[in-house]
Amino acid sequence: MTEEIIIAGFGGQGVLSMGKILAYSGIMQDKEVAWFPSYGPEMRGGTANVTVIISDERISSPVLHEFDTAIILNQQSMDKFEETVKPGGVLLYDPNGIVNPPTRTDIQIYTIEGARLAAELGNPKTFNMIILGAFLKVKPLIDMSSLEKGLEKSLPERHHKLIPLNLEAVNKGLESLETVEA
Repeated sequence: MTEEIIIAGFGGQGVLSMGKILAYSGIMQDKEVAWFPSYGPEMRGGTANVTVIISDERISSPVLHEFDTAIILNQQSMDKFEETVKPGGVLLYDPNGIVNPPTRTDIQIYTIEGARLAAELGNPKTFNMIILGAFLKVKPLIDMSSLEKGLEKSLPERHHKLIPLNLEAVNKGLESLETVEA
């Protein structure tokens, strides 16, 4: 099993940390992992994306041009990465701010209203964990105990008190995923 994922959005949405947590969680399950971030110099508000590969086998290169899954968090990323999803692959997106939704009919398309759900949880910073939960509903690559260990590894110790809130957000994403009819 090899899963090649692109997570893309604006800096400040937790794109890179979502990828990092996913990568550490894969390591906790003894998987081979690659984490390859890309972001502009402007950071918050600029574009950011990260490639994550989780595999049972050695990974030859983190540089990819097609993906099994694209997690899209803004229109600019939709425009850039919709076409990079392999036929039969998955595109998961938050419709907040998406003016032109995906139009492909050869992939599975899902939505998760992460921004709205994070506001309902009372903490907008849980947005990325809600999105991660939705992804894990579609592709259950990581079990919850490995995810918790991945959070412990990737978050600074001063933020470990937030792990229960993050796990609650993941569960909210697992419960709230919607399929888009093509």
